[in-house]
Amino acid sequence: MLTTLLDGTAFAERFGSGQPAVVALHGWARNRSDWTATLEGYDALALDLPGFGATPAPEEAWGSEEYAAWAARIIQELDRPVVVGHSFGGRVAVQLAARYADLLSGVVLTGVPLYKVPSTGKPSLTYRLGRALHAKGLIPEARMEALRQRYGSEDYRNARGVMRDVLVRLVNEDYTAEIAAIAPTDLPIRMVWGEHDTAAPTWMPEQALATLNAAADHAALEVVGGSAHLLDAGLVTALRSAIDELKAA
Repeated sequence: MLTTLLDGTAFAERFGSGQPAVVALHGWARNRSDWTATLEGYDALALDLPGFGATPAPEEAWGSEEYAAWAARIIQELDRPVVVGHSFGGRVAVQLAARYADLLSGVVLTGVPLYKVPSTGKPSLTYRLGRALHAKGLIPEARMEALRQRYGSEDYRNARGVMRDVLVRLVNEDYTAEIAAIAPTDLPIRMVWGEHDTAAPTWMPEQALATLNAAADHAALEVVGGSAHLLDAGLVTALRSAIDELKAA
């Protein structure tokens, strides 16, 4: 059931009829419908993050910290739910865990690019030249956009307006400091990862796990064989097990 939040400025799918005990945050270019199989049978909210689904885009380019502040306004009205985040939504969930841990009873992460991977090379010479000429006003915006469409990633090509600037901010983020901030807390963290995830390879949660458990043993990782980045049946089963564990704690 679609419901409105934050005085009608935010939208979510509501599952069950009781107080939501789970809040789910979707990936980039996705929406609340990704969570249907995972949340069936729970009292839960699957949010449309700003700029996706039915929720309007932010007025300026947000990073994950601003998205987390937005989500915290919703979560603070609930009774310490479990937050589940996939990919982009997991970036937001990490920020929630680092900055608003008192609002949560646990966090489940899947397919989250936790660390920025160093670039393997420069953009093409054609693109760099076009960007320089565009900055000086020597080629029109239409020509520059054609270059972006040719040389940009699929997500970048498909993003429009402020959401393209949001994407640029997000892909340049790294969560080393946030993971270190979560480590000394007792907030339970469960990481559920596809064995073949190339968007967020398994070395990322493995590295995070070592940091998270260095001070207190409150994090765990499950790698799901045969799964990749998107929420397939194997990941859904593992995610539901992780949610059940945290809800029962």
